Amino acid sequence: MLGNTFGRLFRITTVGESYGIGKGSGLAVIVDGVPPGLKLSDQIIQEEMDKRRPGVGALNSPRQETDQCHIFAGLGQEGLTTGAPVGIIIYNVDTQPIHIDQYREYKDLCRPGHATYCFFRKYGEYQDWCGAGRSSGRETVGRVAGGAVAKIILAREGIDLIAYTSACMGIHAKEMTYEEAKKNYRANEINCPDLAAAEQMIQRVLQIKDEGDTAGGIITLRIKGVPAGLGEPVFDKLSALLGHAIFSIGAVKGVEFGAGFKVGHMKGSENNDQFTTVDGRITFKTNHAGGMLGGISTGEEIVARIAVKPTPTISLKQDSVNMQKMETEVLSPITRRDPTLVGRHYAVIEAMTAITLVDALMMARGYDNVCRPENRWREL
Repeated sequence: MLGNTFGRLFRITTVGESYGIGKGSGLAVIVDGVPPGLKLSDQIIQEEMDKRRPGVGALNSPRQETDQCHIFAGLGQEGLTTGAPVGIIIYNVDTQPIHIDQYREYKDLCRPGHATYCFFRKYGEYQDWCGAGRSSGRETVGRVAGGAVAKIILAREGIDLIAYTSACMGIHAKEMTYEEAKKNYRANEINCPDLAAAEQMIQRVLQIKDEGDTAGGIITLRIKGVPAGLGEPVFDKLSALLGHAIFSIGAVKGVEFGAGFKVGHMKGSENNDQFTTVDGRITFKTNHAGGMLGGISTGEEIVARIAVKPTPTISLKQDSVNMQKMETEVLSPITRRDPTLVGRHYAVIEAMTAITLVDALMMARGYDNVCRPENRWREL
């Protein structure tokens, strides 16, 4: 299996499966490019891990994973990073035989909405059928752990980011400032900062859950404090790097920046962000571009919206094919699942965004330090 490393200067490599084999199975991440001297601990990483932990509330999978992390490499005796790769491990603790047997019952069936068919085509009968293996949402724990390290670096740079549910099953949160959204960040189970809309979303998801079905939604990502100049204008546009990062997350089906698909219905005069000056600094009157122009950050707030599909595991009967018998069968799985993914996916989106931004910062500053450009416009 290829493609388990993301980033170039600041990189993560993740390993591990949803269930694994026997006691002691788990997932891990190696974070490469970590600067020396960072204060890092299990507790600091755990704050991010708890955002995506299952088994908490009615909107999450009932799987009782504590997601307790442990840093096993990269720290000195004083608890500071040494500049070596940081290794973090998270053990699986709720892999009971009853759940493994449930997956075994339909391991040869192509589950609608899942990657089972593609895994059969790519890996044959050796594909991991238990809990979807590497394509399970559980794979993301390593990403979140790596993202926690990245967030520490971003905080030193004055960069802050949040992701939250802005729409679910036709219910939309009201427009709000970054500060308003931050005020009610994680104030409810679905992580929607519009408290009235959040209650409606939760009730609608619970209704769908009772029907044996699942719900999709939209997550909004907002980033403050990104300096102008990150990203390259051709293949390595910052928007392309962020798109790669976010699209690599399972269940993500769409990403749009700024005005997004609305630009297809706008005039140039409506879409263009006109310039102005405030206190001697250049800024924009609007932000339809979403904080990036020509693939390079403008210094404005970066805004993206991410479409997350419904959890593909549902309790309703669906047609499938038995890959061993090559016969049509009816599938009605009873395994554990989230009635909606948006209440936990935001943590993974934040993590991959943080990793991307740190990588982009390192590339930009490395380029500058070698080229030593004389550019009087950088302070505007």
